[in-house]
Amino acid sequence: MVNVEDRLYEGIAQQAGIAGCTLVDARMVRTGRAVALQVFIEKDETTAVTIEDCAAVSRQLSLWLDVENPIHGAYRLEVSSPGLDRPLKNLHDFERFKGSQAEIHLHGLTQGRRRLQGELLGVEDQKIVLKNTEGRWTFALDDIHKARLVPQW
Repeated sequence: MVNVEDRLYEGIAQQAGIAGCTLVDARMVRTGRAVALQVFIEKDETTAVTIEDCAAVSRQLSLWLDVENPIHGAYRLEVSSPGLDRPLKNLHDFERFKGSQAEIHLHGLTQGRRRLQGELLGVEDQKIVLKNTEGRWTFALDDIHKARLVPQW
């Protein structure tokens, strides 16, 4: 997986906004020789993303990508909702999904752990708080490599 550059990410976020959606995440994914630009969108906290929303964002992005041409080489554009295991990208996400189960991968070790799973307790003093059977964990957003919700079946 290749990170999407900040400039490209900002442009994608702006285009999703024009189409009435919010960007959750965007990433370049390579499968064999094929490359895909995966874009994950949402409406708001109470409205589900529809096929029409995905199509509208896809059309808006396609026009913008054709004009700006920020990606060199062939790629496939994929627009979808983030799903039940949505990524958590900013402090608002960690606060919004307080009470949910999350899996967090850290850049470095914290008390001998790099991967944690447990209940999100939210954000306190600009730090993310997670609770699991081993205790209560607190860390800065910058300490997180990636985080996602863990669906409860």
